[in-house]
This record gives sequence, C-alpha cells and structure tokens, in this order.
Amino acid sequence: MLDLKNIRIVLIDTSHPGNIGAAARAMKNMGLDKLYLVAPQKYPHEQAVWRASNAVDVLDKAVVCETLDEALDGCQLVLGTSARDRSMPWPVMDPRQSAETVMSEPEEHQVAILFGREDRGMTNEELQRCNFHLQIPANPDYSSLNLGTAVQVVCYELRMAMLNRDGLKEAWDWENEWDVGPASADEMRYFLEHFEETLIELGVIIPSRPRQLMPRMKRLFMRSRMDKMEVSIMRGILSAAQKLIHKG
Repeated sequence: MLDLKNIRIVLIDTSHPGNIGAAARAMKNMGLDKLYLVAPQKYPHEQAVWRASNAVDVLDKAVVCETLDEALDGCQLVLGTSARDRSMPWPVMDPRQSAETVMSEPEEHQVAILFGREDRGMTNEELQRCNFHLQIPANPDYSSLNLGTAVQVVCYELRMAMLNRDGLKEAWDWENEWDVGPASADEMRYFLEHFEETLIELGVIIPSRPRQLMPRMKRLFMRSRMDKMEVSIMRGILSAAQKLIHKG
C-alpha cells in the first residue's frame, strides 16, 4: 500500500504566502513533506516562513512549478478539492473516503491532491484533470475553509488511513491483477488533447460552440482510470481516423 512520502500536496496560484506556510505546517504535523506550488503569487516570502513555524524544512523542499502539468508529472492518481457544486457532477469523495482510496494505491504510485485559489478555488479545466473530486462536508451555510485548514483536514485523514492501513482493502492491485499499469496524468492529458483535436477535425466539435461534449468525455475517461495500453490503443485509433480525414 502507498506511503505518505508518495503524496503531493499541490497548491495552485496561492495569493497569500502565509497560507503556504500554514499548509506546510499542517503537512508536517501529519507526516507529509511533498509540497508543490503552482504559480504562487508571492513566494518565497517571510510570511510563509513565519506561518510554517518548525516546518521550514517542508518549505525548503517545496517544488515551484509554472504550470499544473509540471506538478502532476509522473502521477497516477489525481484528486482535486472543491467546495462548489458544479453544473456537471464528477465522482466526489469526502476526506475519509479520499484518504482510504489514496492509501490503497500500490506503493510505487504517485498521488497528487490539488487545492485551488483562496478566493475562487479551482477552475473547471483544472478539476477536469482529476480522477475524483474531494469535498469537505462543512456547514452548507458557511462552507468556505481557510486553505491551511483544508490542507490540515485532508492530511489528518491521510494519516489516520495510514495508521489504519491493516483494515484497508486495496482498491485495485494493478501489479498482480492487471497486465499493464495505469496511465499517468501526462499520458491522459495528451490523449484527451488528441481526442479533442480529432473530434474537431471530424466536425463533431465546433470550436465556437463546444458545449459540454469534451468535459463529459473527460469525466468518462478520467473516472475509468485507463491503463497505458488502453491509452495507446485509443491514440492509434485516433491517428488512423485523422489519416482518413486528411486523405478525403
């Protein structure tokens, strides 16, 4: 089963450096140390160091990325936190369910848990990069949590799942029950870009009026957790379709 060292906490476009420090402290409290920062607005910063208290070592090792793609490189499972209901539902878990799912992954997998902006969370496009969404069941009349608090809740559940790992059942044993490992986040991104490109060439998607076809297709493929061979086969089919289109 997975170890905490294989879990990345990814903060996207964080505006207040103090929240980065608070997240680092929450992570160290629960034994996590892989912090990824996507386009932080103010970092490095003394407020981050001050709020981190004795977790400055987590800040020192933090990986600063320009794009979400960099932060997800090499990951097999991606979860995105969101307090907002979306117009199109996505598979949703609470922190406890999420932690059990994460800790049930094979030990060699890399997992990313995404947290969005303080004022508006994650964009729909970012959430569509996730296999599952994570929602903290807070008071519906006041459900917005401070970023550091949200990270603390999620990290606490991850630690509890680790401590109770003997009672967990592996969601899927990719190594022993499946012939090929799951596609990575990058492989899924390239496949979905290829899929959309082909649908545009076929005239199925009209760029000026895309509607919700691609978001629904992303939901289908992301929740199915395709393996590497399935992605390769699908891309071969797409390439063959593109050749026929260009011949015509």
